[in-house]
Amino acid sequence: MTTNNLGKIRSYYARLSDKEKKIATYILDNPEKIIHNTINEVAEELDVADATVFRFCKRMGFKGYQALKIALASEIMTPIQQIHEEINELDNEKSVAEKVFKSNIRTLENTLQILEGDSIQKAVELILSANRVELYGTGGSAVIAMDAYHKFIRTGIKAFAFLDSHFQLMAASQLTENDVGIVISHSGMNKDTIRILNTLNENGVKTIGITGFPKSPIGQKVSVPLYTSSEETEYRSEALASRIGQLSLIDALYVNLMILNKESAKKSLKKVRSAISETRM
Repeated sequence: MTTNNLGKIRSYYARLSDKEKKIATYILDNPEKIIHNTINEVAEELDVADATVFRFCKRMGFKGYQALKIALASEIMTPIQQIHEEINELDNEKSVAEKVFKSNIRTLENTLQILEGDSIQKAVELILSANRVELYGTGGSAVIAMDAYHKFIRTGIKAFAFLDSHFQLMAASQLTENDVGIVISHSGMNKDTIRILNTLNENGVKTIGITGFPKSPIGQKVSVPLYTSSEETEYRSEALASRIGQLSLIDALYVNLMILNKESAKKSLKKVRSAISETRM
């Protein structure tokens, strides 16, 4: 997969600090200048410290400013076709479908670029060692939580999920340090979900968060954060677009669990299939 570094910076934009946004805007507007200027020249033009520019480069996944320059030079020399195109009212049905698919592909690529292997590994380890795993989310995130439950129940892990936020809060109050809570919120700012997370933390429960905003309360307060990245369009909010990334993170956890919990998963899957087949008779 070709790395779209400018797209990656663009997808991170809403999550950046004011100084980082200043640097990101400069890079997006003037990628050629970055290639030809030194870190000192960029810092001076933006009135920020050299160290601030360096930390920005590290946050974007580069070893330093020089690595960023090389990546951008390669990208500008062989421009990547913009995957996302705005939908307009004159598009026919096929064009709309194509743009939606390409937007989803873009979300997956951006999310994959910011995915940290250590975080996935830690999340899987927490789930495997837990007595009980509960999944929490409200609104659209509740649907993601139920999808995760639908998958995890096949792995032999004791997984539970509730649609009602009050039931979720009551369930969270009963968990202990031997359990794991998976909290899902794109904004990371949902009051009901934050209340649930605070309850889990008070009980010493290990937590995994799936959010699009690292600096949000949920991004900061969970034991292991997993991040998604998406872009807003005229017809789909960023939160809606992020669901494909959230579902893919859930799938990645599920497949890892199935592999590492193979024998138990086989037995559980057999029981699930047997129960479902009996309801169809």
